[in-house]
Amino acid sequence: MILWVLYDVAEDRARGRVARHCKQAGLYRVQYSVFLGEVTADERDALRLEIEDLIDPDHDKVYLFTLTRKELKQAILLGQAFDRKLVTAQVRELFL
Repeated sequence: MILWVLYDVAEDRARGRVARHCKQAGLYRVQYSVFLGEVTADERDALRLEIEDLIDPDHDKVYLFTLTRKELKQAILLGQAFDRKLVTAQVRELFL
């Protein structure tokens, strides 16, 4: 499954840890607070638990969206949808 992780985490240290966990889960950064990649359901669930432990649920916001490859290919990207300095060939391949 394709997983999008979007977050707005106030505390710098927690925000950095969320990003690090996303990278360790094999996700690719497509914007500063947005990650994308392919994971299994178990990997998604593990990442969710890790992030839950890092954030302040009273202030922070984290979204985990799952899509199929077919659904991702139907996405509409406008303007500078991705930060070109961050997007890798692996991310572009997901949209082909």
